[in-house]
Amino acid sequence: MPPVKPSSEGRSAGLLEGKSAVIYGAAGGVGSSVARAFAREGAEVVLAGRTLSSLEKVAREISAEGGRARATVVDAQVPSEIGANLSQIAEKSGRVDISFNLIGSSVGMGRTLTNIPEARFLELAFSVVNSNFLTATAAARQMERQGSGVILGLTAITARIPRAGQGGFAIGGAAMEALFRQLALEVGPKGVRVVCIRTHGTPDNPSLQEVFAEFARQRGTTVAEVEKSEAAALALQRLPRLSEVANAAVLMASDYASAITGTAADASCGDVVD
Repeated sequence: MPPVKPSSEGRSAGLLEGKSAVIYGAAGGVGSSVARAFAREGAEVVLAGRTLSSLEKVAREISAEGGRARATVVDAQVPSEIGANLSQIAEKSGRVDISFNLIGSSVGMGRTLTNIPEARFLELAFSVVNSNFLTATAAARQMERQGSGVILGLTAITARIPRAGQGGFAIGGAAMEALFRQLALEVGPKGVRVVCIRTHGTPDNPSLQEVFAEFARQRGTTVAEVEKSEAAALALQRLPRLSEVANAAVLMASDYASAITGTAADASCGDVVD
């Protein structure tokens, strides 16, 4: 494993020291946690999304903690905006080392396939996959030119083991993992790694509270009981936290994971035991 070297300031360098990272959906619960973790480990982070005020808030918080971050408006469904943003990062930093798409949707979760409108199914199953296709392939083209880079994506445990009442969520996750496996084979010879982080629902993620509430309504119980029931099925008997998912992303993005590609790193607290 590569040694941890001292930085020019004399402190121990972080795992991502000197790297540039773009994070799509950086204002969300997982996205902001990952951005903070990347910055803490020395990366210069570009926070991309559609709402500048939310992104700037996260950037200010990172800067206050001593990290390097800037916000930029990018619609991750528009190829020209993605390409222009990557060009700006490459011009400023000399390269794009890490790309992580954390744009997701929980619209329609908790619904069965026979009771979900087509539009909501398509949003869960395919719009997020399309966004990951656009951002990942754009990053891959840049990284192939420079001869290295890491492309990360976030999926859930249901991408591997489907569960009832997920709408199109599990289907979209499985499609995204297939996308990343194929991309890993295609860009690997150029020194680019492609990895998914697969996790369970994180109870401290504000955007998932509505999902937990819907499951509680369906089961006729409370959100606390839903979380307790979900945790009981895991090897560690607890649900993962946002910080743990972010730390797993740091590891996968770092040179310590230089032999890992074309797979999903499980950060679910043991929902699936291989």
